[in-house]
Amino acid sequence: MGSENWVVDNLNNALDTWNQKLGEMWTLITQTPEEFKGGGIWAVIVDINGALKAVGLALLVLFFVAGVVKTTGNLSEIKRPEHALKLFLRFALAKAVVTYGMDLMLVLFRICQGVVSTISRSVGNIGDRAVVLPDMIRDKITEAGFLESIPLWIVTLLGSLFITILAFIMIMTVYGRFFKLYMYTAIAPIPLSTFAGQPTASIGKAFLKSYAGVCLEGAIIVLACVIFSVFAASPLANVDPSLSAVQVVWNYVGELIFNLLVLVGAVKMSERIVKEMMGL
Repeated sequence: MGSENWVVDNLNNALDTWNQKLGEMWTLITQTPEEFKGGGIWAVIVDINGALKAVGLALLVLFFVAGVVKTTGNLSEIKRPEHALKLFLRFALAKAVVTYGMDLMLVLFRICQGVVSTISRSVGNIGDRAVVLPDMIRDKITEAGFLESIPLWIVTLLGSLFITILAFIMIMTVYGRFFKLYMYTAIAPIPLSTFAGQPTASIGKAFLKSYAGVCLEGAIIVLACVIFSVFAASPLANVDPSLSAVQVVWNYVGELIFNLLVLVGAVKMSERIVKEMMGL
């Protein structure tokens, strides 16, 4: 509902956009790839993964033969039962990883999602903790005269634009995480086939570590939301009611943008933080 004051309405619209994107981000971060956008994208990814399994199995044989040639000194070693059994087990395990790679990746995702759920239960629904315009700020704006409302208009216009940009940067980061999950899942049979050869097995290990890192980004984003909820709940530090309306609104918008930057910065850094933690 409008307040019949353009400055107040402009700030409220920007905060509504932020609250809407924050709630959308919380919904996305607690969703599974199968639930995202009704599951239509997941169905396509499953089909691509199934089609690439044939390629993965063909590469499996290639990597296995290359690994045997590179790690075996002569044919007499292959004839030894213990060495032949070791090669057979490696090939069988690598084939199982390629064949059931989708199930393996879903298990990794559910483990990481369990971490997300545990953290989220401790703070409730961040989307319900809306950022609202304080009554004191609203009163200061409505009491301002015509001449004083001109700089107020400029301050709130710039602040609202910045808040809206931050909201879209934040939600785009979360969407980007989902797209990475889909890409990893679709292409999985090819890097997983490298487990067949001892020299190339490091590629498969790095792939699984990277995928686990993308899954763990959700936990870092939730932790960022926890930090933001503490910032948002704290009283305004730089707002003195005795100041003019322009100074009060300027201080409020500046502090609000700083708090929003804390969350957006933490969300954007989630990928870097996970890579540092996992040594990627």
